[in-house]
Amino acid sequence: MNFLYYTKSFGFNALPVFFFKWNYHRLVKYGEECDQQELQYRLNYYFNQNKSFEIPEAAQAIKNFRKTKSTTYFLDLKEFLHYFTPDTRFAYHFGDETHVNPYPTLFKARPITGENSNSVLFKLNKRRHFQWVNDPFSYTEKKDILVWRGGAYHKLRKSFVEKFWNHPLCNVGQTNKPKENVLWQKNFLSIKAQLQYKFIFCPEGNDVATNLKWVMSSNSLCLMPKPKFETWFMEGTLKPNEHYIEIKEDYSDLEDKIIYYSHHPEEAERIIKNANNYTDRFKNKTMEDLLCLKVLEKYAFQSGQMNALKFAN
Repeated sequence: MNFLYYTKSFGFNALPVFFFKWNYHRLVKYGEECDQQELQYRLNYYFNQNKSFEIPEAAQAIKNFRKTKSTTYFLDLKEFLHYFTPDTRFAYHFGDETHVNPYPTLFKARPITGENSNSVLFKLNKRRHFQWVNDPFSYTEKKDILVWRGGAYHKLRKSFVEKFWNHPLCNVGQTNKPKENVLWQKNFLSIKAQLQYKFIFCPEGNDVATNLKWVMSSNSLCLMPKPKFETWFMEGTLKPNEHYIEIKEDYSDLEDKIIYYSHHPEEAERIIKNANNYTDRFKNKTMEDLLCLKVLEKYAFQSGQMNALKFAN
């Protein structure tokens, strides 16, 4: 999978200029015909300030943009730099950190609360985060158990797995590397295997829960504490008990929630349908690409780079 992804991505970036010119005008045309309310809402959500600003000293010119680390981040940004002139400059941060810089910066994730306007959300590391599933199981035929596998390196996940690794209503365990000599260190469990369970835990780690997107596209229920971070998926707009089941941060109500929704499948399926509908807005690749272009365009224009677009004329 990694080989195919990198081959496709590097191949895309090697396409001739006329392809990107054609694609730019295709996206612009789509932007004139698409749902304008959706386009503007999401653009303003990702880039939630409308004030002009000076180009940050940390901003790098496209002509100097090189891969150093975080290959997937590099490729996800590089894909859209073809539409701008070589001297156009952007400040960006690759990685899972969620600090807010004193100047507008492209980030994968940011805090939901507080002053976060300098963290401009961009669709980064999308290969890992934006996975969808075609769930072969209906909710009612799944096991009345909560499942989770993942790295437990942070307090939230550590306390969860230590508390519930042997609970009769849970099949949970950490897959830490290197393996730890603890009872809750368990083997990897594929997505297909996890889809056999009605409830899937979606805990935040360094930032957002990596499994949240595919879980919300499935016929299982997402259970998690209220999220603190958000990405391109706009986790800050998710509503508890409408898109997911909110549990307390100490997990004291986890067992009650599992039992309740096991006995009330109609309520569970209503939430699952809402979650599925929520994920649908991110599956239109043309809209997704247009928004990525628009975020960079807005960054360039608000930083005074008015002639940044290469194919505008």
